[in-house]
Amino acid sequence: MDTFDIIVIGMGPGGEHVAGTLAERGLRVLGVDHGLVGGECPYWGCIPSKMMVRAGDVLAEARRVDGLAGAVGDVRPDWSVVARRIRDEATDDWNDRAAVERFTKKGGTFVRGTGRIVGAGRVDVDGKPYAAERGIVVNAGSRAAIPPIEGLDAVPYWTNRGLIEAKELPGSLVVLGGGAIGCELGQAVARFGVDVTIVESGPRLLSAEEPEASEKLAVVFEREGIEVCTGVAASRVSGGDGGVEVTLDDGTSLSAERILVATGRVTDPGAVGLGSVGVPEDARVAPIDERCRVTSNVWAIGDLTGKGAFTHVSMYQAGIVIRDVLGQDGPAADYAAVPRVTFTDPEIGAVGLTQAKARDGGLEVTVGVTPLGETTRGWIHGVGEDGFIKLVADPARGVLVGATVMGPYAGEILGALAVAVHAKVPVETLSSMIYAYPTFHRGIETALADLKGHA
Repeated sequence: MDTFDIIVIGMGPGGEHVAGTLAERGLRVLGVDHGLVGGECPYWGCIPSKMMVRAGDVLAEARRVDGLAGAVGDVRPDWSVVARRIRDEATDDWNDRAAVERFTKKGGTFVRGTGRIVGAGRVDVDGKPYAAERGIVVNAGSRAAIPPIEGLDAVPYWTNRGLIEAKELPGSLVVLGGGAIGCELGQAVARFGVDVTIVESGPRLLSAEEPEASEKLAVVFEREGIEVCTGVAASRVSGGDGGVEVTLDDGTSLSAERILVATGRVTDPGAVGLGSVGVPEDARVAPIDERCRVTSNVWAIGDLTGKGAFTHVSMYQAGIVIRDVLGQDGPAADYAAVPRVTFTDPEIGAVGLTQAKARDGGLEVTVGVTPLGETTRGWIHGVGEDGFIKLVADPARGVLVGATVMGPYAGEILGALAVAVHAKVPVETLSSMIYAYPTFHRGIETALADLKGHA
């Protein structure tokens, strides 16, 4: 049996970081993955999808010339440019050779296969046993959730992977799911001329965010020709003449050339063998402590932990595990200020609790809001400035517990508010700051004034 100090199952961003760093520190590290080293993010998620979004945004900006900088010229979308860039620049045609070499040059050993914990310090990879003397790190990731819709399995539907890999776009697309993935990809391809309909079974788009963001995004989508169907689910799918037909549970029938399934992600702790170390076989996430430990010598990071399906959460947890394995001191995990950004146009960035979540948690919060269009920078920006800054505060402690920014560069503006929530900066201190003029983030000052007015 081959023996290592640490075995990492799942070489997504966090797992790769753990494995590579520990190998550099001189530990004997085995990295295991049945897919590509780097995981979903660089090949089918964050990176290529934002290339799509960026390309769509450029087209939208070109169409906004009228009234700002002249007259709209001939804007001709060409998806082949985007597809080529994804293949050549982002994914190396979905080849992880460079990523594998990056890890092995640090001293690690990589095995391509499906890893599973089979006992204390024991891992099986496609029938071959391995031993871990110091511990096992699990970063198994997630996969697209496929809803049990009648007939769906009989048509060639896409998940995010299919759309990311597409060399050509269909003329029309039904997107099942109005979360971040469905909204980002739906808007991006709509700007390339695809007739897009988004179907969301919940009452609104982006149900995890503030309702004001959902309402404004729906208005933007309608303005851009994207049809949005909320409060209704797909009940049946069937093939048609070169396309598909989606029947909704209210009897509405939608026809399109393709379906994109974007109804969330699922994890499976049992599939990676966490049951052998005491995790219930039917668990939906891996239970972890403040050091990301499942047991004394098994750690879990990433989507599998249920702390946020974001690369930045996985990397954050990876740092905690690295310190724990090496016996180094450091802060325990704190998820009170996890930032999240939906890269639609306008962007929607949020950190901490929404107003509803805070009140559900028993807080008597106060709220401050400023429409972005009423700021000087928003007025200057003109078309495309849809959005707002919303602050959620706990007046008992005098600190922000959440914030949302919707508008151009919202993910960047969010940075200041993420610091405020994470560091528990007093609202009085934030109000005493000098905010540069004329910037979008100066709207934070106005929202703080509104917050104090409601105190």
